[in-house]
Amino acid sequence: MRRLTAALRRYPHTAPLLDGGLLDAADIDPIHEAFAPMVRSLRYDVSELAVATLLQAFEAGVAIAALPVVLLGNFPHRALYVWGNGKHVEPADLAGRRVGVRAYSQTTGLWARGILEDTYGVSSRDVTWVTTEGPHVATAKDPANVERTSGNLVDALRGGDLASIVLGAPFAAKVDGLAPLIRDWESRQEKFYAERGWVPANHLVVVRRDLLRSEPDLVRAVYSGLTAGIDGGAATRAVRYGLSPGLLDMLRTAIRYAHDQEIIRREFDARELFADFEKFVSEDQ
Repeated sequence: MRRLTAALRRYPHTAPLLDGGLLDAADIDPIHEAFAPMVRSLRYDVSELAVATLLQAFEAGVAIAALPVVLLGNFPHRALYVWGNGKHVEPADLAGRRVGVRAYSQTTGLWARGILEDTYGVSSRDVTWVTTEGPHVATAKDPANVERTSGNLVDALRGGDLASIVLGAPFAAKVDGLAPLIRDWESRQEKFYAERGWVPANHLVVVRRDLLRSEPDLVRAVYSGLTAGIDGGAATRAVRYGLSPGLLDMLRTAIRYAHDQEIIRREFDARELFADFEKFVSEDQ
């Protein structure tokens, strides 16, 4: 059995697969730097991929197939930050303001904008989004209310040019002076989970579509290795596998948000993302 090229971050739940001899894993940090090569040139056989990038790639007809494995997820309620000094900005105050995010199609931003609209009535169209990067999918386009800057987003927030920025909690923890925009984020995210029963996914796993046809045993081995890692005690509320109702409901919400925010131009059913995987499973069971 040949070794597959892979772009997967080392988590407790991916370590058994990465150490199992099946994969030649690229050393990529941060992992999002693998996403553009994957969707533009199919650089890897197997790759971690952000949800928003997956949706844009599916719409563009990129020859990748999603596996129903969530490698990373988090609630977006703590992803919006303001500068901690002075009068605190409320979520509803963002309408008509400028907010920074690394890329408009970044998945953390997708979920944060969805929360802003669903909970606080602030549409993505009500905000000017200031970015430092474009989409990973080459043919994807940002909407008209997105600007590009070569400057540092934290500096722009500190200087008052931005009302808020989108950051993952590990990155925000490295910056003194930031405060969560949603001050009751902990109770908000627990309420979200109680109502919906799932944690928003950030990264899933994809494979080159041709592998499902030409080397199904290898894809099955990848999937089995990932599920074994999750079953081995590394699972969290976010990390999961299988075509469960919760996974599909979560992705339907992501698709709705992505369409509303003009990340994708048409809606489709979440199950379509796994059509190739389901065909592979049904043919080889």
